[in-house]
Amino acid sequence: MHYKPYLAGIGFSTIFGLSFMVVRGALEHIDPFHLLGLRFAVAAAVLALLRLVGLIRFKISLADIKALLPLLLLMPVLYFPGETIGIQLTSASQAGIIMAVIPIFVAILSALLLKEYPSRIQWLFILISVGGVIFMVIMEGRGTVGTASPGIPVLLGTVLAGACYHIASRHAARKYSPLQLTWAMMATGALVFNGIALIQHAAAGRVNHYFQPLLHIWPVILYLGVLSSVVAFFLINYSLSRITATQSAIFSNLETVIAMAAGVFLLHEELSWFHLLGAALILAGVWGTNRFAPTAENRTAGQEQPALTSD
Repeated sequence: MHYKPYLAGIGFSTIFGLSFMVVRGALEHIDPFHLLGLRFAVAAAVLALLRLVGLIRFKISLADIKALLPLLLLMPVLYFPGETIGIQLTSASQAGIIMAVIPIFVAILSALLLKEYPSRIQWLFILISVGGVIFMVIMEGRGTVGTASPGIPVLLGTVLAGACYHIASRHAARKYSPLQLTWAMMATGALVFNGIALIQHAAAGRVNHYFQPLLHIWPVILYLGVLSSVVAFFLINYSLSRITATQSAIFSNLETVIAMAAGVFLLHEELSWFHLLGAALILAGVWGTNRFAPTAENRTAGQEQPALTSD
């Protein structure tokens, strides 16, 4: 059905938006790489169990993993540590503004590498959505954006990795199913991040306490492992197999709206006029980017006449 990729976009942006609140609390009890390791271990274990009992079916060989290495290097290997380190080295305002420009990078790379040319009106709505995020972040942290910090180059690299992942996944979707891509990503994340965390624990002489944080934050690990990893990345990979990388990436800006709504309704945080205005701009941008997506013929031909997507 034509609406399924858009529901997938709303789905993964909702899961990721709520995860901001979850991760913030978890990092008080566990180191970042340790959290990532347990998160992806749970994700890989869930997929393996579902496959074992026959609820899902997929095949993927070592040759497939080798072919997917560029994508796996981008996400999760480079993106997640870059995001974590970058946020730690910058202010929340700087991080929010920089991460908001991922859809712009995706649109540019889509045109250059996939020959999927956004229409002029799509560019307008992309800028409206990104502008809504930046406006909210600046207003939220008035006077705290500050000067350049060492985390900015790290975040810019993370933005580039995230944008390239959308392109690589869109390309890989021509051969691999969303389930195959999700499994490869979860297994890779489990191996890489647990490897790093175990090395850190060995250096500190705390390997025997590796699973101790689960006693305190097991609900968080389940949320991140099952929803934020398995479900969310399946939805991302599914959307990228059905709509353009630009259309899928713009949904990431909805995460700001979801996180804001969660803060207001769950944590009773203050809601200001600029939150509502910023949210309205983001929603308008997401709607317009998908509403005026060019047809497949116009995308590949580089035409810029707006039309409803037939996907």
